[in-house]
Amino acid sequence: MSMLTPPGMGGKKYRITGDRYPRMRRPRHRRRIVLTLLATACALGLAGWGTLQLIDVFGGRSGTAQAAQDKKHCPDGGRKTAVRATPAAQKPPAPGTLTVNVFNATQRSGLAKRTADELKKRGFKIGKVGNAPAAYDKKVKGAGILLGPTAAADGPLKVLATQLTGAEQKTDGRKGADLDLIIGDAFKELATPQAAAKSLAVLNRPAQEPARDATC
Repeated sequence: MSMLTPPGMGGKKYRITGDRYPRMRRPRHRRRIVLTLLATACALGLAGWGTLQLIDVFGGRSGTAQAAQDKKHCPDGGRKTAVRATPAAQKPPAPGTLTVNVFNATQRSGLAKRTADELKKRGFKIGKVGNAPAAYDKKVKGAGILLGPTAAADGPLKVLATQLTGAEQKTDGRKGADLDLIIGDAFKELATPQAAAKSLAVLNRPAQEPARDATC
C-alpha cells in the first residue's frame, strides 16, 4: 500500500491530481441514535400534552359547568345544604284571654290593687288580689316574678312580661291556666302603655325565615 493511499481504500491506488483530496465520512450510527432520542422525546411530550387537554375538557370544564348550574339555582353560591322546614310560629294569646292574680311581696301597701287596676285597663282579666304567699312574701328582691303553668312558658307568660320590664318568669305544677304577678322590692311601676303595646306588637310578629329550595 502506498503511503499516499488513505486507510480504508481497500488497497486501491488513486492518482492524486490538483489540490482536492478524497474525504472520509464518519460512521452514521451516532447521528441515528441522536435523532431517535429526539423523536422519542417529542412523541412523549405530545402524548403528555394531549392527556392534560383531555383531563381539562372532561374534568375541569364539566366541573365548572356544574358549579355554574348550582350557583344559578342556589342563592348561597352553589353550596348544597339541607334545609329543614320549620312549622309556623304559634301566635301568642291576646291579653283578654289571660287571667292574672296580682300579689304584693313588699312592705308597701296598695301596690297589688293599683297594679291590678292598671292591668285591667290594658285588657287583662284580674283574678285574686292581695299579699303574696308565704313562699314569696318579703323574699322577692327584683321588680317581680311571673308564675304560670308549664304550658304557659312560650305564650301567656311572655305576653304578661310585656307589661313589667325585668320580671323573672317561672313555671310550676299548677293545673289551672291562671298567671301570678308577684310584685318585688325593686318594683316602681308597670311599663308605659306605649312601651307595652310596642313589645306586644313585636311578640305578635315573630321573624320567619324565607322558604328555600331543599336541594340547595
